[in-house]
Amino acid sequence: MIYSEEEILQYIEENDVKFVKLTFCDGNGHMKNLSIPASELASAFARGIRITAKKIKGFEAAQGRDLFLFPDSQTMTPLPWRPQDGRVIRMFCYIRYADGSHFEADSRYFLKAIMKEAIRKGYRFRFGTSCEFMLFLLDDLGLPTELPHDQAGCYDTAPEDKGENLRRDVCLTLEQMGIRPVASHHEAGAGQHEIDFAASSALKAADTFLSFKSAVRSVSSAHGVYASFAPKPLPDAFGNGMHITMTVYHAEEDRIDLALQRHAAAGIMRRIREFALFTNTAVGSYARLGDFAVPRTVTWSMREGEQLFRLYDESAGEGMTLRAADCACNPYYVFGLMICAAMEGIAEDLPLPPENSGTQELPHDLSEAADCAGNSAFLAEHIPPSVLDGFLKRRRDEWTAFAKAQH
Repeated sequence: MIYSEEEILQYIEENDVKFVKLTFCDGNGHMKNLSIPASELASAFARGIRITAKKIKGFEAAQGRDLFLFPDSQTMTPLPWRPQDGRVIRMFCYIRYADGSHFEADSRYFLKAIMKEAIRKGYRFRFGTSCEFMLFLLDDLGLPTELPHDQAGCYDTAPEDKGENLRRDVCLTLEQMGIRPVASHHEAGAGQHEIDFAASSALKAADTFLSFKSAVRSVSSAHGVYASFAPKPLPDAFGNGMHITMTVYHAEEDRIDLALQRHAAAGIMRRIREFALFTNTAVGSYARLGDFAVPRTVTWSMREGEQLFRLYDESAGEGMTLRAADCACNPYYVFGLMICAAMEGIAEDLPLPPENSGTQELPHDLSEAADCAGNSAFLAEHIPPSVLDGFLKRRRDEWTAFAKAQH
């Protein structure tokens, strides 16, 4: 349900809400939050709540200027894992300067602005996700081990699948938050699971993805196991990915235009190497690519296989699936850049290469991905220089630290 600001203030009075979590993403896509007493929410709506930018990764672009969180009333949801007496609600936020202008490193606003531009040009986009994670046992100190909590395989059932009840609790928790998963199952790896979500607007799909990760972590903790979204938690085992389904429509139509999907897919295929640093942000992201049937070569097909992109016919009700991304990404940047690349393909009537053809590959490591991004005129056009430069520096620093590591 979508609430107005006035309705939320009334909800707080009627439902014994004591705290409000104001949620946002740092420059790496990690979810952050600031809690305020419910009595301060009216002030947050009107004037925002100040945060300390210098302590947040990726917010260097503020250069010492004050930043303020402004809650988006349309994202209000109760947190089911918090006490029912003295309840807690959460809202995603936009980030602004004191003069009201938008902070250039606010990835959520980045996506919203791109969505508005696509609508202005006569197109709208819908995204769905299929998200993987692994569950690990804890040691006597409550710290995660490298032991998966079961040895089941893809679509296995209990008792081999020991995560059945946990997945059920995650799905029920999400439903209480107004989010409806469409499917869940054990994946191919030991201790590995997947939960799928139906298509929605790009902004809602990105918000849902972050809510999903938060719910999985909270429910897993309650079950006494550790949830990892790392792209490659174990070196010789399956990795965790995120399949992204994207469909583009003419703004006033619900009909799927296959030619439109093909031009959009061609645009993304042309730019995917350049923004791979955003779909695959970690060292382990590139260890996952090319392993266990995860695609690295930039190809497409209409059939299920090891291609990077899968396209569908009209009967499927969706346009295409990108199979490279993983759950370490910032979804606001990923969905936004996919839209930008797709709009290029549409504007140029860009043709797809022949099915299952092509030799171009995604980067082989984080360093190569940073070089591709750093040389990209496409990224320079869409992401502010101060934001892109900071993102590149953090990724290169991560690669340097990895290269020097002894273990």
